[in-house]
Amino acid sequence: MNDAHLHMVVNHFPIIGTILGLGILIASIVFKNNSVKNTAYVLFIVAALFAAFSMATGEGAEEMVEDMPNVGKHIIHEHEEMAEKMALVLYVLGIISLAGLYLNYKNHAKAKLVSFIALTVAFIGVFLAQQTGTTGGEIRHTEIRANSVSADVKQKSVSGEEGESEDKE
Repeated sequence: MNDAHLHMVVNHFPIIGTILGLGILIASIVFKNNSVKNTAYVLFIVAALFAAFSMATGEGAEEMVEDMPNVGKHIIHEHEEMAEKMALVLYVLGIISLAGLYLNYKNHAKAKLVSFIALTVAFIGVFLAQQTGTTGGEIRHTEIRANSVSADVKQKSVSGEEGESEDKE
């Protein structure tokens, strides 16, 4: 298994784990359930660990695909920049989650405050996860790029330009 393959295996969990963790954390706050809250914290910690694995395999994956047709270094650089921001936020969220687990275990008065801090950071993490996933998907899935060929073809067919050329033949 090469770095590109490893990157593809591990890079989805930081995104999915953060989204699921946010949903579970919201449910735990609504239902005032510390066991469920701890589940969210564990998901955030695992997401942070997988973010570290993703970052570690990203450079090797970049080396393998940067010279492929329709990829280019610019699109990879955008993904790398977004991934670095996301990883940093997930590392912070992982540390907050460790503190939350500890404070819940000790029934500390600040446990509720930490859960709201985690909630805020998790929202930021989910936003960055969406951006990172999109920029990562754009590397090999050219059809989702804003300036993709299929988007140009759709625009032409909607405006009727393509139909006019068929009539002339």
